Amino acid sequence: MKRLREERNLSLGQLADMAGVSKVMLSQLEKGASNPTVNTIWKITGALGLPYTSLLEPSETKTMHIKKADITELKEDGYHIFSYYAKNPDRPFELYQIEMDAGCVHSSIGHSVNSMEYIMVTEGTLILEVNEETYELETDDGFCFEASVRHTYKNSSNKKTRAVLMIFYK
Repeated sequence: MKRLREERNLSLGQLADMAGVSKVMLSQLEKGASNPTVNTIWKITGALGLPYTSLLEPSETKTMHIKKADITELKEDGYHIFSYYAKNPDRPFELYQIEMDAGCVHSSIGHSVNSMEYIMVTEGTLILEVNEETYELETDDGFCFEASVRHTYKNSSNKKTRAVLMIFYK
């Protein structure tokens, strides 16, 4: 993160203001002394104009075999996210698997302008709130929306919900 910040000639204070994250938090993250929440990562990468995974994933080769067991899981209050493919110059999207424990609610502040979010439920039921509307997605249902708006995922059931999530950058 420090390299990305310095490439843009930003001070910690400037990035903190742009991302809406404290300067102390950014300093701790750059030193590896703190683990950020999912929303903190979204805020920082959004302020830097980068895809979410740019702070998480090493560069990759053209041919890959990705095993879920090898992916660093990020979790926050019952929301688990696994990054399978990061955005790069040859790939204008990010692809994730998400898992939500029973009763989990996860809100996102929104992603980059000119991005679309595509989600397909692979197991369970997902309640999606976006643009002041509520949608109930069942297994094998899909949905897409402008990703820059605040949105909330809810698993109101007593079972785990899984979904594939893609963020496409226009």
